Amino acid sequence: MVGEVVAVGRSSRHTFSKPTEPEIVLLAGIGVDGDAHAGPTVKHRSRVRRGGPNLRQVHLIQAELLEELREQGFHVEPGALGENVTTHGIDLLALPRGTCLRLGHAAVVEVTGLRNPCVQLDRFQDGLMRAVLDRTPDGALVRKAGVMGVVLAGGAVRPGDAIVVELPEGPHEALDPV
Repeated sequence: MVGEVVAVGRSSRHTFSKPTEPEIVLLAGIGVDGDAHAGPTVKHRSRVRRGGPNLRQVHLIQAELLEELREQGFHVEPGALGENVTTHGIDLLALPRGTCLRLGHAAVVEVTGLRNPCVQLDRFQDGLMRAVLDRTPDGALVRKAGVMGVVLAGGAVRPGDAIVVELPEGPHEALDPV
């Protein structure tokens, strides 16, 4: 499976949206250089007290979700929902835990889980949280707000870079929120 990087972004402060940039640099074990969420331990405000390893070093969202949201009347562009990498051509939500994404020439991100949508979405645009949640035919909750990962190998990532998907060996585990 091969996709493409549409946009990249970062913010040095804990802001909801991340401005897009021509390039971001991923640092192994840290995350996005210069991003407020970078670091080996938890940086997200709601999770700092619990501590532990930072399984949310990089946030990825598929551009297809942004297109879906725009069709529903929301004003969302790459970076608007706080993602570091906006992708195209890969169903991120269907990837199993432990999938490795090769971005550009050197960077590798291991998918750790789903982003759990929160009320900040509705503060950004009313009704957005409901729009990124869905239900399967059997009633299970579907979180569509992207995936989170950790950086295994660093490198520069730019719009237009290829994304190569490497599935993990053995039985695949579905993604849970992290």
